[in-house]
Amino acid sequence: MSNVAEQETLKKALKGGEFLIKETSVEDIFIPEEFSEEQQMMAKATDDFVDMEITPIAQKIDKMTDPELMPSLLDKAGELGLLGIGVPEDLGGLGMSFNTTMLIADVVGSAGSFSTAYGAHTGIGTLPILYYGNEEQKKKYIPKLASGEWKASYCLTEPDAGSDANSGKTKAVLSEDGKTYAITGQKMWITNAGFADVMIVFARIEDDKNLSAFIVESGFGGITMNEEEQKLGIKGSSTRQVFFNDTVVPVENMLSERGNGFKIAVNILNIGRIKLGAGVLNGCRSVIRHSVRYSNERKQFNTPISSFGAVKYKLAEMTARNYATESLCYAAGNNVDERIEYLENSGMDTANAKLKGVEEFAIECAIAKVHGSETLDYVVDEGVQVYGGMGFSEDAPMSRAYRDARIARIYEGTNEINRMLLVGMILKRAMKGDLDILPHAMTVGKELLKMPAPANIDRTQPFAAEKELIARMKKAVLMVAGKAAQTFGPKLNDEQILLMAVADMIIEVYAAEASIVRAEKLVRNHGESVDGVKAKLATLYLQLAVNKLEEKGREAISCFAKGDEMRVLLMGLKRFTKHEPINQRDLRHEIADMMIEKNDYAYKLWS
Repeated sequence: MSNVAEQETLKKALKGGEFLIKETSVEDIFIPEEFSEEQQMMAKATDDFVDMEITPIAQKIDKMTDPELMPSLLDKAGELGLLGIGVPEDLGGLGMSFNTTMLIADVVGSAGSFSTAYGAHTGIGTLPILYYGNEEQKKKYIPKLASGEWKASYCLTEPDAGSDANSGKTKAVLSEDGKTYAITGQKMWITNAGFADVMIVFARIEDDKNLSAFIVESGFGGITMNEEEQKLGIKGSSTRQVFFNDTVVPVENMLSERGNGFKIAVNILNIGRIKLGAGVLNGCRSVIRHSVRYSNERKQFNTPISSFGAVKYKLAEMTARNYATESLCYAAGNNVDERIEYLENSGMDTANAKLKGVEEFAIECAIAKVHGSETLDYVVDEGVQVYGGMGFSEDAPMSRAYRDARIARIYEGTNEINRMLLVGMILKRAMKGDLDILPHAMTVGKELLKMPAPANIDRTQPFAAEKELIARMKKAVLMVAGKAAQTFGPKLNDEQILLMAVADMIIEVYAAEASIVRAEKLVRNHGESVDGVKAKLATLYLQLAVNKLEEKGREAISCFAKGDEMRVLLMGLKRFTKHEPINQRDLRHEIADMMIEKNDYAYKLWS
């Protein structure tokens, strides 16, 4: 194949949202078992750092009695190179891939409050300058941020501007001589504010439609703060209100162009969303590991509670959900990497290629955020339940995990906002012709009027029946979404209950397919047994996914259809989600028993 043909093939394979109309094959997907030895070594070094530097002092971090503690931990992370994983080498970083930054976010995710400070510094604090800064700005700030010499924060949210970020009232007024801006306004929920040397601040110039962004140093003056917020969780992270009172900022510290702030905020949030999806994984593994070990130690009626079916149910489902999040996050992360490579090979500079690469997969970023944060919530809740009364005690590891988890469904855009965004993005791309959804939806609509043909499944191939079910699940999404779009037209954006139900259907399709194709690839290319634990986790998750998809499909249909139309759609939904139930009792027992025997999480990605 010629280079031109190779690039065209890659271009076609890298459309965000296309998973709804295209089968994902083992050749298309990256699985975390394929991380290189170097990447696994980075993960292990990060894991060791968390184990040695963070975990032993978790309570001290949460109490915030030492204001220098968190900055000192970021200093240590900087010394190990952990603050510059994705920063180019010529700017003091390690220059590693996007998916590697996902992997490190995954590992750090078990570090509670530190993971929030780390994510704010390396993500929303550093990346706006790295991706949107000019050469002078990048040379001045990025090496210091990558080393940890300077700490960063991101000042977007205001008291009256939460999810509607572009409605912020902070003002930037140009001086008469045109050399400086004076920024005045209030920001809230600002992570790392208590010790940040550099702040990315969003403000409006005159009556501009969109915000502009500025690089503000703490030493510029005119900056005051409230005391640290007393939060439900992530108590050890610095979170403060920040007030700017005629803070003088040189004009050369405007980031990108005037009015580009909202664009910067949106694109950086896309990165934050997918990183948050990965950032829950090791926290989930830790909670599950604790749950397994406690259930082996805790006895009731003279027997370990790990022998009880109700506990095995929980251990298996916690792990299946985390396996699915893991599968979809790294598949999406690699898609971003491949898109970046394609754009760079096409002549685009690296910073823009990274932005466009993530932007292409904004739908998948939103899915990762929602699925990951809700998996974390489920896992910590069941972790408390496994511990029983001890789970409610501050002496056990569950209470902190439970509190810390709750924020994940709120920041980087609430899960409700992300659900509506991902459906909106799919429909917008479909209307523009960038995503070939509409013809497929019409084909599915015509299929409803025909007698269903028997499925042609090659059962000699691993997971063939599961993949055929996933293909029908996609038809269910296209049927419901297509009919909803036809019914409401442009007013569909106002139907939030309907949009959230459709979003859940889309999320489950993406998660189930990533899980099954990962298991298939492990069997086909990596010699794992079709009866191995990951295959079982994928099979269990598919059962959870198809059941939820059917439930949400009914909910969505009831939002707009009635009479004969409703009956036809419900019949189609039943046809597309029909499957042979498996013995979930035995499957859950088998998964849980593997972990109970190991007294550990189901498997390791690094060692």
